[in-house]
Amino acid sequence: MNVHILEMPLDFGASRHGSDMGPSAIRLAGIKERLESLGHKTYEHSDIFRAKPQEYEQMGNPKAKYLKPIVNACTKLASQVEKIGSAGDFPLILGGDHSIVLGSLAGMGAVAKKNNKRLGVLYVDAHGDFNDTETSPSGNIHGECLAASAGIGLKELTNLYYEGQKVDPKNICFVGCRDLDPGEKILMKKAGVTVFTMSDIERQGFPAIVRQVMVFFKTHADMVHVSFDMDVLDPMFAPGTGIPLPGGLTNREALLLMEEMNTLGLVSSAEIVEVNPILDIRNQTAILAVSLAARLLGETLY
Repeated sequence: MNVHILEMPLDFGASRHGSDMGPSAIRLAGIKERLESLGHKTYEHSDIFRAKPQEYEQMGNPKAKYLKPIVNACTKLASQVEKIGSAGDFPLILGGDHSIVLGSLAGMGAVAKKNNKRLGVLYVDAHGDFNDTETSPSGNIHGECLAASAGIGLKELTNLYYEGQKVDPKNICFVGCRDLDPGEKILMKKAGVTVFTMSDIERQGFPAIVRQVMVFFKTHADMVHVSFDMDVLDPMFAPGTGIPLPGGLTNREALLLMEEMNTLGLVSSAEIVEVNPILDIRNQTAILAVSLAARLLGETLY
């Protein structure tokens, strides 16, 4: 398979700096070499996004901070992702904060639309990212990005790259949530997304959840985008992320989920976000990110 590694060092969507260095950390952890060892041909794109540091930009709307540079960056990403996806190749996007999903889903949404296919999204995250400007407690766009991709929120975000919804919320499946804002819970329930929280995982066991995820995508999607936020993992396994929360997935659970998603045969694109080397210990979060990408793209233990 041709895998295009797109680096998006964007951290305008979050309050905490450092995730802009995430793509470099993942590159240094050997993602190119690991994927090529699996037989994939890789192409590197490190020139999609270049920006001034956050301190030199105008924050703008406090309910949607740094809207303009985020829209500009994600529009460029969407164009690249659509081009790669339309050629039948695999876009693997490295963040950066989670606001980059706006560009990823706009690009893959365009591919799905052209081919009359249903796009599904596996959102592996401690958070919902399903706020709008009315419910967001911070105004950070990384907390509004998935709602916008599902058609909820500011027009500048919902109509990014092309007008209208990029993914039907009924085709979105969350795994690992454990920190949802009151307002976004209401929006998520109203939109009809499927959510497997950490409480669900504790009650049912992770293998049972994975089986349900597989059934979900077999019935809801013709192609799947995997959006993996490293903060879904317990900080014991991924300390280098902007919003570390105890009680998350283990490294074994996350690796199993990626391996099972590969067997599904529907995954067409992916991103790994919120690696923050400033907070990391010996680059272990970036190293784990490489392993997650490898499992998703065909690596097995035996």
